[in-house]
Amino acid sequence: MISRLTGVLLEKNPPQVVLDVHGVGYEVDVPMSTFYNLPANGEKISLLTHFVVREDGHFLYGFASEAERFAFRQLLKISGVGARLALSVLSGLSVGDLAQVVARQEVGRLTKVPGIGTKTAERLLLELKGKLADALPTAIARDDGARGDILNALLALGYNDREAGAALKQVPDDATTSDGIRMALKLLSRV
Repeated sequence: MISRLTGVLLEKNPPQVVLDVHGVGYEVDVPMSTFYNLPANGEKISLLTHFVVREDGHFLYGFASEAERFAFRQLLKISGVGARLALSVLSGLSVGDLAQVVARQEVGRLTKVPGIGTKTAERLLLELKGKLADALPTAIARDDGARGDILNALLALGYNDREAGAALKQVPDDATTSDGIRMALKLLSRV
């Protein structure tokens, strides 16, 4: 099994990258969370990988962190979830967000990921319950109380996870729910 690759980044074509490792070019599919954090072409990088051998080919999936790879592997264990859908989930939600969604059993946030309907989202939440929280205790956001309400309000208003999370980071920790929503909306309107 190929567990890790370190080499020079040759190409970036979302969601695939080509990594030159001592003269051998490896095509690696990565979630968008990893893709957005890649350096420029020609730079040296290291990716943790998951290698899949199927009847129709051999496939490498790469991840910037162990948490991403762990979440990917947990998703693959679920019946009916293949590598493409698992990459889609990790492209739409960070590992921390996914752990939070599972802990709170938020079907609505999962259905925003392309390719996931209500039934699939419910199955994912059921199958992942307790698995991500145990392995990734620090990934669960500390957004209980007012901060959690602010985040949920922004998501309900149609902002995506990235926008809502970025705005929430700028809201003071001691803000009330109504003040926090007001501040976050003011920040988001400037973008």
